Amino acid sequence: MFTRLKTFARRVRRGVLAHRRLLAFLLTAAAVATGLSATRPHPPDTSTMTVASRDLPVGTVLGAADLIDVETDPNSMPADLAETPVGERLAAPLRRGEPVTDVRLVGPELTEGYPDLVAVPVRLPDAEMAGLLHVGDTVDLYATDPATAKTSLVTTDTLILSLPQAAAKSGDDSLTQGRTEGYGVTSTSTGRLIIVGVSASSVEEVTSAGVGGFLTFAY
Repeated sequence: MFTRLKTFARRVRRGVLAHRRLLAFLLTAAAVATGLSATRPHPPDTSTMTVASRDLPVGTVLGAADLIDVETDPNSMPADLAETPVGERLAAPLRRGEPVTDVRLVGPELTEGYPDLVAVPVRLPDAEMAGLLHVGDTVDLYATDPATAKTSLVTTDTLILSLPQAAAKSGDDSLTQGRTEGYGVTSTSTGRLIIVGVSASSVEEVTSAGVGGFLTFAY
């Protein structure tokens, strides 16, 4: 029995010696792999952020195809990300890859940074007139009574908060057309909706002027 064990040990020793270089290489490779694994940094934590999948113009009603989720560093995420942007309308253009934040959407967030202002939608009777405006402009609003043709100042230093939609197609707003023709001007323009920032005390006056007359502006 002892002889057999001795013979077996001798064979094992010969096998180890015959392959000692290969064994040494394998042991070294295992040690290097273990060391690299131990020193390799852990993958950084990421968070999901919704961004624009393409360039989007102002007034776009966001759909699922307009948005895409990306993984990003949690520390780089804006604090005011919109929770459910699908179905919301853009108050400002959005570039591809830009996150969708509350201030980019039509809503109460438009007055963020302007605590003394209230967002009020009004319609200008001429879409081309509205096309001269830019978000951030300050203008004086005037209203013209279609019955008397008298024009009066409504507000001064009125902030343009958003130009949320393009002009509607002709024939979609018979009320606006009728009022315009009654004023003595034949027009097929349905105008354009804009959102302005005014003081709380001016909301009723601005709203009444927009409903009962034709609004225009001056820089």
